[in-house]
Amino acid sequence: KQSEDAQPSWAGEVIQSSKEVLSLLQEKNPAFKPVLAIIQAGDDNLMQEMNQNLAEEAGLNITHICLPPDSSEAEIIDEILKMNEDTRVHGLALQISENSFSNKVLNALKPEKDVDGVTDINLGKLVRGDAHECFVSPVAKAVIELLEKSVGVNLDGKKILVVGAHGSLEAALQCLFQRKGSMTMSSQWKTPQLQSKLHEADIVVLGSPKPEEIPLTWIQPGTTVLNCSHDFLSGKVGGGSQRGHFGGLIEEDDVSLLAAALRIQNMVSSGRRWLREQQHRRWRLHCLKLQPLSPVPSDIEISRAQTPKAVDVLAKEIGLLADEIEIYGKSKAKVRLSVLERLKDQADGKYVLVAGITPTPLGEGKSTVTIGLVQALTAHLNVNSFASAGGGYAQVIPMEEALYNRLVPLVNGVREFSEIQLARLKKLGINKTDPSTLTEEEVSKFARLSIDPSTITWQRVLDTNDRFLRKITIGQGNTEKGYSRQAQFDIAVASEIMAVLALTDSLADMKARLGRMVVASDKSGQPVTADDLGVTGALTVLMKDAIKPNLMQTLEGTPVFVHAGPFANIAHGNSSVLADKIALKLVGEEGFVVTEAGFGADIGMEKFFNIKCRASGLVPAVVVLVATVRALKMHGGGPSVIAGVPLKKEYTEENIQLVADGCCNLQKQIQIAQLFGVPVVVALNVFKTDTRAEIDLVCELAKRAGAFDASPASLSIGGKGSVDLAGLWREAASKRSRFQFLYDVQLPIVEKIRTIAQAVYGAKDIELSPEAQAKIDRYTQQGFGNLPICMAKTHLSLSHQPDKKGVPRDFILPISDVRASIGAGFIYPLVGTMSTMPGLPTRPCFYDIDLDTETEQVKGLF
Repeated sequence: KQSEDAQPSWAGEVIQSSKEVLSLLQEKNPAFKPVLAIIQAGDDNLMQEMNQNLAEEAGLNITHICLPPDSSEAEIIDEILKMNEDTRVHGLALQISENSFSNKVLNALKPEKDVDGVTDINLGKLVRGDAHECFVSPVAKAVIELLEKSVGVNLDGKKILVVGAHGSLEAALQCLFQRKGSMTMSSQWKTPQLQSKLHEADIVVLGSPKPEEIPLTWIQPGTTVLNCSHDFLSGKVGGGSQRGHFGGLIEEDDVSLLAAALRIQNMVSSGRRWLREQQHRRWRLHCLKLQPLSPVPSDIEISRAQTPKAVDVLAKEIGLLADEIEIYGKSKAKVRLSVLERLKDQADGKYVLVAGITPTPLGEGKSTVTIGLVQALTAHLNVNSFASAGGGYAQVIPMEEALYNRLVPLVNGVREFSEIQLARLKKLGINKTDPSTLTEEEVSKFARLSIDPSTITWQRVLDTNDRFLRKITIGQGNTEKGYSRQAQFDIAVASEIMAVLALTDSLADMKARLGRMVVASDKSGQPVTADDLGVTGALTVLMKDAIKPNLMQTLEGTPVFVHAGPFANIAHGNSSVLADKIALKLVGEEGFVVTEAGFGADIGMEKFFNIKCRASGLVPAVVVLVATVRALKMHGGGPSVIAGVPLKKEYTEENIQLVADGCCNLQKQIQIAQLFGVPVVVALNVFKTDTRAEIDLVCELAKRAGAFDASPASLSIGGKGSVDLAGLWREAASKRSRFQFLYDVQLPIVEKIRTIAQAVYGAKDIELSPEAQAKIDRYTQQGFGNLPICMAKTHLSLSHQPDKKGVPRDFILPISDVRASIGAGFIYPLVGTMSTMPGLPTRPCFYDIDLDTETEQVKGLF
């Protein structure tokens, strides 16, 4: 017989155990606060109070969503879907009327949050024997435990009749009893043979209230009866029970209390599973199969032949939560920066840089190698890896008393400074907040920036090549009151805002950097910033979505971040710090993030180390240096390579001598990487005209020059062609990096420029124009002398002259101008005739671009 006060202690034991497990989880994860959400249709304060008390005792948070009793199926499902997507909620239970128990409602629950075990997926796993992978109905589990512990019944061989139970409860009870060796029958109250079945049963489980017309005498004396007719979802209590002549009677209230405690136990298990999934694990990535064709089609034909997977599927595969992405179309998504906070305790993966030798105008395939490497790692070697590439872009659509009155107008009779205006007052040393208290002198200082037009350095930008915008005259309209001046346009990727986007590490940091951008100097020689103009807040609003990295995928379905695209010859040439940081968390400690630096190692790689790594604090493990036989032949004295003109026979036929002579450029680029203490693996991007002798020679000379190793890569067949190369740089990345910067930022600006020119480019010395010297003097006087250097130089030569191939020596590097990108955080010298607005070639690519008006397919892009 059950004692009156024994059973509550079992519920208490379950709650105490759950509390201890939760405490252990929170010791390792202090921010972890799991929430149980209960969607309730109707008033059942008794059940609500029971759930609340048990949750508080265990240390859980609980939230009740109370709907009207007559809520429709659609309204209930709508609330379920909201809770499914709420990452704070780790368990979800329903308290609704029996009439609402449709499959559609129950299966709207996410199985991983279904702590009542009512979804088809959880029931299916239970039936299949995978109880450790699913949630088991707390009511069914409570029935088993009470029979074994309260009545002391050995269920093996017992005849069990479950009567009046429905749906998931009936299925769970039958399954659990059968696992205990019981012979289980199930029946409804109106079954014709019910009386005989009741007579035969050793144990009767009442799943719903007994109809009055069914007499208790149908149940044999001594039979154990367990009443769980308390509707386990709605909280609606069934008819009363009588102890009478039963061998053991367990009331519905007993079942309800233990079931509520077991639900809490399931809830803690759900939180534990969720935490485990947040820890580093090998991705279960569904990679896409490639069908390489020969001859290899154009890039755009290859792209169109592959059907990408949905981006939300990719996001889930790599461990992103539903509320951490914003989907754009089918194959692109923005990733929210909140993922960094969630994964802040996760160890970073290894950081790999892909750089190159001095390229031909055709490019040598660094981006192709970057993508090929991550495809090799993830799709073929089952290693978490992420490509982080540039290419995304962000466009910026961006009488003292009278002037003061316009700047600080009366609104509803009140004059107030805006937040950005208060910041300007503070910068001016005016510690006042009431506009009416400023003196005439203070009004004048506040209202007038006194910009010296000759010092304006902020240029307009355009994302189209147009050589005629390199020098323009503005302000010629009648309304501009004679304030005309010479100005210019830059290409968008040369904009300081693009550099800020690429180097920032948070929204707050981006806002601060945007505010620090210097647009000119005033007439007393002091810098005028975006903060002074009052545009910082507006700029931040324009950039608030651009700061989120873009999640895309390779042809083989592996993840890629495409975010920010400053060119390396006219800016710092690297994708965003934020994309790299998020990717490093997502791949986990054993994974790899492969990022690319623009153009040759002398430009993109040098800026990656000296600018990007200073800003991010990240340390690269290895450099993959990309070379081609074609480019080496050019550096060895081969004829000019011109985009759009067929290659000369020197490039399509074997020529060992040209390759050997041109390897001087490869050797120099290896030496540049070694200046930073990072191991180098050379990747030879192989074309069909390259011979085995040429390939072997390059790999041998690379190793002699100090490369850790060298390997050919056949990227026309996807990641499979880079598997050997991936193995080499994984080995190199396991070695201890001795990373160091090339120069101390505290050195004078001129000395930092000279260090780069001599150590990296091989120049004999530098030569400053009078304008460059004047700018350096001004920036030093303004306090900007301790910033790193971002050289704007041609990418087609180690020197400033594009036609000087190989390794030019004993040249003087001319510095024609110097600019300051204070928000981005670097000084920006222009080398020689370097322009920040490209022009179109004699034969532009638009000759080849067309639209098929029948299929709407674009032709000639790649």
